[in-house]
Amino acid sequence: MARNMVSNSVEKKVAEGELTPEQLIQFYRLMYLSRRTDDREIVLKRQQKTFFQISCAGHEALLVAAGMAMKPGYDWFFPYYRDRAICLALGNTVEEQLLQAVGSGEDMASGGRQMPSHWTSRKLNVVTPSSATATQCLHAIGCAEAGRYFSRHPEAAAKHEGDYREFKDVKFHGDEVVYVSIGEGSTSQGEFWESLNTASNGKLPVVYVVEDNGYAISTPVEANTPGGNISRLIANFPNFHFAEIDGTDPIASYKAMVEAVAYCRAGHGPALVHGHVVRPYSHSMSEDERDYRARAEIDADALRDPISKMQVWLLREGILDADGINRLEREVDEEVLRAADRAVAAAAPSTAREAILRHVYSEDLKPTDKRFESKPVAAVDQKDQVERTMADLINTCLKDEMRRDERIVVFGEDVADATRDQALRAGEIKGKGGVFKLTAGLQKEFGNDRCWNSPLAEANIVGRAIGMAVRGLKPVVEIQFFDYIWPAMHQMRNELSVIRWRSNGEFNCPIVIRVPIGGYITGAIYHSQSGESIFTHTPGVRVVMPSNALDALGLLRTAIRCDDPVLFLEHKRLYRETYGRAVYPGPDYCIPFGKANIVRPGKDLTVVTYGAVVPRALQAAQKLHREKGIDVELIDLRSLSPYDWETIAESVRKTNRVIVAHEDMQSWGYGAEIAARIGDELFHDLDAPVRRVAAMDTFVAYQPILEDVILPQPDDLYRAMAELVAF
Repeated sequence: MARNMVSNSVEKKVAEGELTPEQLIQFYRLMYLSRRTDDREIVLKRQQKTFFQISCAGHEALLVAAGMAMKPGYDWFFPYYRDRAICLALGNTVEEQLLQAVGSGEDMASGGRQMPSHWTSRKLNVVTPSSATATQCLHAIGCAEAGRYFSRHPEAAAKHEGDYREFKDVKFHGDEVVYVSIGEGSTSQGEFWESLNTASNGKLPVVYVVEDNGYAISTPVEANTPGGNISRLIANFPNFHFAEIDGTDPIASYKAMVEAVAYCRAGHGPALVHGHVVRPYSHSMSEDERDYRARAEIDADALRDPISKMQVWLLREGILDADGINRLEREVDEEVLRAADRAVAAAAPSTAREAILRHVYSEDLKPTDKRFESKPVAAVDQKDQVERTMADLINTCLKDEMRRDERIVVFGEDVADATRDQALRAGEIKGKGGVFKLTAGLQKEFGNDRCWNSPLAEANIVGRAIGMAVRGLKPVVEIQFFDYIWPAMHQMRNELSVIRWRSNGEFNCPIVIRVPIGGYITGAIYHSQSGESIFTHTPGVRVVMPSNALDALGLLRTAIRCDDPVLFLEHKRLYRETYGRAVYPGPDYCIPFGKANIVRPGKDLTVVTYGAVVPRALQAAQKLHREKGIDVELIDLRSLSPYDWETIAESVRKTNRVIVAHEDMQSWGYGAEIAARIGDELFHDLDAPVRRVAAMDTFVAYQPILEDVILPQPDDLYRAMAELVAF
């Protein structure tokens, strides 16, 4: 390696980019290592030893620069599938990457569960990504907010036995920076823009890297981005540092990344580096770019290939001679070949049922754990001896838990008392605290760091909460109405539910999402819907729906203390109902998930239900007993996923007749699964067909007389009970 002839131009560029000749050689080595790893994966795919391939080719200079400008295991990283080179620069090995490509059980990133190029490393702070584009932008925001929170409240990082904190190691640094990358096509996604809003408003230390290779699969940039340039569109976001560069130039890339990281590390705000790169290979091996790109365009990109450009540059500037480059490349080729041989020979994942199901939920602290089984404590204070509504006890539980656990933060739309809080602190205004007042007083008592209003963007709420929970915070967030949860569905289905499983237990995000749900309030189409079966159909998330105040408090406390993500459904009609009021049961009262409550014992018929149908079914059962002497056993599930099959089965074996009732539409509703299982496993115990009572297969209307017909009423339940007993 001849470095005695380093030119003046190199010395100048080195000084500008702060790279020594040795660092430049390492820079090229990492770039070449990334490219040859891509090439080896392609060979393995053609040999049918791997099952998918998507490359980093053409992005290497920009990404190695990013890796060399940041601190692995100190800063945090939310990469996307083109980011092979930065992960190698951070310390990921070729073998680790190829183990994922072959789907080995020894793959540290996912144990064979994720496709290749889904970079994950707890040691390096590389957070497990999905195949969805731009979702990780919101996770990066939440991660940065968590780092800032722990810096302000370092005592919150302490472990605590008996709840999720026992299993969460928190590490943070006051000047840490969060990296997030996307392709230029992904800048069309709403979550990218939602993240920019919050990063800008919060002056968060997030470095965005937009890897612009001109194509989103086959769609060119001008069809994705108005004007064909994302930098021009975002230029007016306040508090940002922006840089638009040739991402195939290692010196320019490194200089831009060093400046961006320094800006964020100093606390000035977020940064975005827009690097123009090339894509010398097709989007993936599942398609052929020659079907939609002209030969001349492909050839022009080849002239900008960063590997060739840097090799020529090193030779021209006298940093390496031909022998030095050949020797370096041979060493890399041998390293990649050895890694490939080891990966191909590695063990496959176990196909045992228990192995496949491992990490769908927490292995450490499940909400079904017996430690969450407790009895109410008699109130000493006279005010605690008064029966209170579900709304009151949910608010009390939130306050109890926030006093107990400084990691809990609460945010959502309108949940704070007053964002402009001067008048609140002065006692001039009462404060809002949620549209249903369930978070009233939280901001006033716990401060703006622990309770605040989010933008009106549901994906923003859930996505940020995921990023916070990955770091060890416990976000308890609110979606204002279930009817508006759908913008967050992407985050809930593709991220929240699967992070623990897809990372093979390396990462998790046990957040609580509180959601008012249901009708019987003349709320009409956009304030009265149900749809819980969509979420109970999703593995990885627990779903509960209390019908009374005591259950609401006990289940919410379990949701907050456990180690799983929980969708906590609160029926709006029940918030302040006379039915189900309860005395405060004490600051540690919990109810384990998966344990139904027998509201009314009986011997003639079983009714399985939950939510606002519980008091309606109870009314019908009491009437049936008065008029016909029929004893209905009424089961309130309380917990929908998991649900208490044992209690259902025991009751059906006793009564030999069963109705499954719920407020949501009958077709494809929650009750269908329970009805099917009863028919499958308890067929010989039945003296009548399994019956369902549910809403009509339509939406809930505004006019009360329409709502009464659409939703199941006590009379509907009464008739169904009487008919089934008479069968």
